[in-house]
Amino acid sequence: MGKVRVIKIEESAYADNERTADLIRRKMDGQKTLFLNLMSGPGSGKTTTLVTLINMLKSEYRIGVMDVDIESDEDAKEVADKTDIRTLQIHNGGLCHIDADMVSRALSEYETEDLDLLILENIGNLVCPAEFDTGAHKRIMILSVPEGDDKPLKYPLMFKTSDLVLINKIDTLDYFDFDLEKAEKRIHDLNPDAQVLPVSAKTGAGFDLLAEWVRKNMPLAC
Repeated sequence: MGKVRVIKIEESAYADNERTADLIRRKMDGQKTLFLNLMSGPGSGKTTTLVTLINMLKSEYRIGVMDVDIESDEDAKEVADKTDIRTLQIHNGGLCHIDADMVSRALSEYETEDLDLLILENIGNLVCPAEFDTGAHKRIMILSVPEGDDKPLKYPLMFKTSDLVLINKIDTLDYFDFDLEKAEKRIHDLNPDAQVLPVSAKTGAGFDLLAEWVRKNMPLAC
């Protein structure tokens, strides 16, 4: 009769990722670069949000963007064309996420030492990106009005792990069945520490508060 060998693997499956993420944060701390991870579902307005925010801040800070997509470089080109800043397109090989190792490899191809602010535009997905630490100092996620106010109930981990939630496209509130107060309550039930900002990337409403949030967090990278 054959023998069965049993071993215990008690280290987290994410342990390697967490170690790499910590190394990235140390690198960013050392060069005094604030690193933000911007997440959302498809079509929520990530790229428009980036363009609006960057154009508000680019006279104050040196800014770079890394954009993640399965294919194409349309978002990276749009950001570069509309902001005149340096961008890097990352193709993640068809995966539903980007992890710290992928970010680390991308950083080896992208000079960031002269940046005050680096923003990762994560892949459009409300599940996988919430599970992986990318090495960013802060996580921002976007919930857009057309998506519905029940998204915190359906994708709780994304809201639990975000430092700032932007409720985007508030200029469409009159056209969709979206309860802003209910959405904020559902977010805070999951994550009492999350800051929630209603904004419109199209009109710029609320972006003065978003820009101020970024300014207040800049010392975290120092």
